[in-house]
Amino acid sequence: MLFRFKYGVILSFITPLISILIPIIVFGKVFEYTSNFGSWIPENYMLFIFTGYCILILRRMMQTIPTNLRQEKFWKTLPALMIAPFNRYYLLFGAFLSEFIMFLIPFILFLVILLIFFPISIFTLLTIILSFIAISLVFAGIGLILGVFVITNENIWGVLKVVISLVLWISCITYPFELFPEVIQNIINLNPIYYVIDTIRLLWLEDNLILTLSLHPFHIFILIASTIIFPVLGVYIFNFTYKKLGITGY
Repeated sequence: MLFRFKYGVILSFITPLISILIPIIVFGKVFEYTSNFGSWIPENYMLFIFTGYCILILRRMMQTIPTNLRQEKFWKTLPALMIAPFNRYYLLFGAFLSEFIMFLIPFILFLVILLIFFPISIFTLLTIILSFIAISLVFAGIGLILGVFVITNENIWGVLKVVISLVLWISCITYPFELFPEVIQNIINLNPIYYVIDTIRLLWLEDNLILTLSLHPFHIFILIASTIIFPVLGVYIFNFTYKKLGITGY
């Protein structure tokens, strides 16, 4: 159904490309004065940029559930949906699957480009693909939390969108950790989303899962824990909040 409005779909892929143009320019200028930012050097920083692009596309997971629920709420079809005997995990994984299929189009393209310039082993590639799926589930869980407040209290939804935007800003999606001042770095170190995203880049750079596990066990732990906790937390908050507040507005 999304492809009935193909220009909207195409623009949803182009917008993240625009978002990475400034980081590309910044990297280019910064490397005129320094040889590296942590692990990132002129020869590999495009890996950082293009993995960031893929993650920016995955952010759609946070928008799908709130957007769909808001439409149902507007058309007053939401009460029938909510009283139907369906598990909220179906809502979560349904949104996850539909968006991940859409994500495959640009993902495969950029994955091939990255593999050409930064080749890795098949085993590492499979691990990275699983990590992208894990990040998608994390974002879907966050989307479900946003979705329940679209139904129950849109004021809270508006506040949470700002909070999540700030959290993503300090997740090093488009700018490396070393580029931030020390005060912000200390905050980034408390952000689980940063570790989830950084794990993919470490896996690709090191191209050795055993090495990554030994050097960055905390990253791997946070990735696995977040993949479980965020979807479960999203479903729990959705069920609890909806039972307490119900549907408001419209």
